[in-house]
Amino acid sequence: MANSAGSKKRARQAIKSRAHNGSIRSMVRTYLKKVDAAIEAGNQTEAQAAYVLATSKLDKAADKGLYHKNKASRHKSRLSAKIKALA
Repeated sequence: MANSAGSKKRARQAIKSRAHNGSIRSMVRTYLKKVDAAIEAGNQTEAQAAYVLATSKLDKAADKGLYHKNKASRHKSRLSAKIKALA
């Protein structure tokens, strides 16, 4: 349990940031699922459009430290390969 005023404040901030980070992670996962759904449907143009949005959200989350940059790159690479395989 936090004792000093500073540690109490950090505990409060941690709760807020955890909620905010969880929201952003959820949003990124939703965008990735939209790309996967378009790939499963076999719609390359829709998948490409969803991919552009998903990569933007993924890169922003990686810049904020929610994902490691290599993890973001790995997701983008694998999705891109799946989209190219549709052609």
